Amino acid sequence: MQTLPAQKHRHSTPEYTTHSQAARETQSQIQKESHTCLNAKSPPKDGLSGLREHWKADIMSGFIVFLIALPLSLGIAMASGVPPMAGIISAIIGGVVVSLISGSHVTINGPAAGLIVVVLCSVERLGGGTMGYKGTLAAIVVSGAILAVLGLSKAGELGKLFPASVIHGMLAAIGIIIMTKQLPYMLGVSVEAKEPIALALAIPSMIAHLNPAIAIVAFVSLLLLIAHGMSAHKLVKKIPAPVIVIAVAVALGSCLGLDKPHQYQLLGVQHQIEPLKCLIALPKNVMDGIVLPDFSHLNTYAFWLSVLSITLIQGLESLLSCTAVDRLDAHRRQANLSRDVAAVGCGTVVSGMLGGLPIIAEIVRSSANVSNGAQTRWSNFFHGLFVLLALLFAASIINKIPLSALAAILIVTGYKLTAPRVFKEIHEIGIEQTIVFLTTIVATLATDLLIGVSIGICTKLIMHTVRGAALSNLFTTRLNSQAQPDGSIRVAVSGALIFSNYLSFKRQLDKIPQGKRVLVDLSATRLIDHSVMEHLHFYSEEYSRAGGSFDIVGLSRHESASRHPLSARRLTTGTYCLPQIGSSR
Repeated sequence: MQTLPAQKHRHSTPEYTTHSQAARETQSQIQKESHTCLNAKSPPKDGLSGLREHWKADIMSGFIVFLIALPLSLGIAMASGVPPMAGIISAIIGGVVVSLISGSHVTINGPAAGLIVVVLCSVERLGGGTMGYKGTLAAIVVSGAILAVLGLSKAGELGKLFPASVIHGMLAAIGIIIMTKQLPYMLGVSVEAKEPIALALAIPSMIAHLNPAIAIVAFVSLLLLIAHGMSAHKLVKKIPAPVIVIAVAVALGSCLGLDKPHQYQLLGVQHQIEPLKCLIALPKNVMDGIVLPDFSHLNTYAFWLSVLSITLIQGLESLLSCTAVDRLDAHRRQANLSRDVAAVGCGTVVSGMLGGLPIIAEIVRSSANVSNGAQTRWSNFFHGLFVLLALLFAASIINKIPLSALAAILIVTGYKLTAPRVFKEIHEIGIEQTIVFLTTIVATLATDLLIGVSIGICTKLIMHTVRGAALSNLFTTRLNSQAQPDGSIRVAVSGALIFSNYLSFKRQLDKIPQGKRVLVDLSATRLIDHSVMEHLHFYSEEYSRAGGSFDIVGLSRHESASRHPLSARRLTTGTYCLPQIGSSR
């Protein structure tokens, strides 16, 4: 029975693909420095000791992240159907409050694009306008409380119950919805259509009736974002794309008169500019932006549907982001996922009580934080502090930011979640991944996120059952763990090892002491899905890094769903198969 070392592969995990292109772009840069960093010194200290040692690096990184976070927070609030102050509040709380109690090291907390859809749907579901906003704040508070309880109950591992293809599909659907929802803001038009498909069909009409002044700002912003992404110039790359876009958009908007109400004529068509509809509008008095939640919907189905939707997306995105950032951290520090979920939940309760959006661990800002030299959680604190200072002393400048520029930023964000690259990478893992991925997208677009994710998971379970997984084996694993004469631990698994029973399997692995030689024998395992192959790959890396040896054997008679090294495997004979994954020390 042959064991080969873990293979390096070019295919990305969920955290590096649909969840964030930024994580993947940052990873190569961090890896160049990580080996030297690990050998040169121990990881930075936490708490006040870390602040004393690394305050310069964390302040600088926090400031750069603030420049990215400010326009994104405003745009996310706008797209969520709530006042811009809601985005500012959640960014401040995510930095100043959550950083002090979180279980991560260089993660940035705040509002995220992934929650746009659930918050917007909640606002509309609970009455729309101010009433829907206040009702949604109550749902945010309850959702935060649920997350806090889950975190305190050590439930951070529950995110592993969701298969990668379903998460990919959910995020891709969110990307499509974000893009279609932002088109009217980008073109300066009003449309009656609300659903993604209806909005897509209305694109010709939107283009025919666009407001040229507003659309010019949006298209220039879009071109700048594309050019920044394609540029290889080091100086250009050092300046965050949103900073360039906002600076140019403010100047261009002023030249086009977006800050003054007026009418103008172009090609015989009359157009109107209303600053309140095309620029950010923060209240003159900060306290006027504090909105209290309305719990009067507490006994309605719509309210709890909103709570469940927010909790699901918030929890999943936070877990994915924390895991991805851990792999970017040059010091290879591991976040306490359960503690981080609890911290995000507590921060969300505070944010919701003040009128803010849900808070999550956000990958784009976290990647920027790592790549700009952040050493401790204080970079997150300083990013929130800078947002607070901007609110107090630069509100007049913020109020000159065109909404169409923010829409352009969000459209690019949505595109990254659903780019053709994502579909290609999913298909390379295997046809079953593609089926579940596309099913989740279609179901989400046709219904809502909760139903879409549920349909995706059910599709995955049905496919596993058809491929040989017994119903009694869907949520429990059949394994035998024995100590060998040479001191190694052999864990033999039979039946199916899939996403839905992985946690029960991992609980057994976690009982094995660190520093041992572990052999996971899958020779009698009928089916191993992609999610488990992926989890085992990273478990192997982490266990080996801690001083042990973790090898996966017994895959020589398994057929691979594709040539992807982490594709699903099914027990068979006489077929092409890939080498095993594992690590030998």
